[in-house]
Amino acid sequence: MKILAALSGGVDSSVAAALLVREGHDVSGAYMKNWINEENIIGHCPWQEDIEDARAVADQLGIEFRVVNLMREYREKVVKYLLAGYQEGITPNPDVMCNREMKFGVLWEWAKDQGYDAIATGHYARWEAPAEGGGHPIVRRGVDGNKDQTYFLAMMRPEQVEIARFPIGHLPKAEVRVEASRLGLKTAEKKDSQGICFIGEVKMEDFLRTFVADNPGNIVNLEGKVLGEHRGLHLYTLGQRKGLRVPSNLYKQAYVVVAKRPAANELVVAIEHADTPLLWARKAILTQISTTGPDILVPRRLDAQPRYRCPAGAATYTPFQREDGWAAELVYDEPQRALTPGQICGLYDGDQLLGGAVFESIGYE
Repeated sequence: MKILAALSGGVDSSVAAALLVREGHDVSGAYMKNWINEENIIGHCPWQEDIEDARAVADQLGIEFRVVNLMREYREKVVKYLLAGYQEGITPNPDVMCNREMKFGVLWEWAKDQGYDAIATGHYARWEAPAEGGGHPIVRRGVDGNKDQTYFLAMMRPEQVEIARFPIGHLPKAEVRVEASRLGLKTAEKKDSQGICFIGEVKMEDFLRTFVADNPGNIVNLEGKVLGEHRGLHLYTLGQRKGLRVPSNLYKQAYVVVAKRPAANELVVAIEHADTPLLWARKAILTQISTTGPDILVPRRLDAQPRYRCPAGAATYTPFQREDGWAAELVYDEPQRALTPGQICGLYDGDQLLGGAVFESIGYE
């Protein structure tokens, strides 16, 4: 196959490309140039270093390398989505949307025009060809449970799954490092990026404060007592413990965010315990339902993952149609902590990724 390897300048995508070359595919590398920090946001935006590292790996592998400038599309499809979500008081996920809208969206359209058959990334996920007789490819969790990244692929469309490849999903992270060292790749010892998708080591708070003005208001407890002042509701998310600047109570118990009240511009906090009001919930309404291939517009039992690095919980999933499209009621078997409007919910059948949806509202009993 003629495959475009999306090289980020990190070790995972480097080894993914190397494995494809070893398998005998016609491989080229491309770096998605999405962001160069023209606003001088506090933090490290290493796009130049990443391009140099990606180019060095391509040279080591003997493959063609291109830098694809997608800065305009990234601002339109990811940054606007991110800022609008936080301004509306919800919690968006730019990494999920970067995969759907950019890597397997805009970049794929470019690659298709160049004659490529597929795009490969360094995600810890497994791609399985459809069974004989038709059907769709299957996306399964990566074998390294600590690194599994299928959650970030939850909003991909079936046609995107068709052309996606995940060459390292069958490997533990440690083995990826070993393989990179064995091949002498420049990125073998490079640290993993922990920042916003393709932006770099930039804190979300610093990113948001560059584009959205502070709007201070009161921090209150469940009884309405004022405990402090917040800098803007968009800078906080449900379940947040750190950075509240509210002293612990007399028993040295810390506060946690349990609600936002936009009309009053109030941030509601409470002491966290096993049954803190508004912190734990079993029910939610999902919208923007997206499938990776299987039919998920039917009632069923499934596992629902409410955020990255959070275990998926067993739940009953009941889709229904309304005027603005399909939605679904999700009822977990056990209460979940800090279900958050705007966040992505990954839908699974065991280790198979079925698709994803967006938390629209949370039901508290």
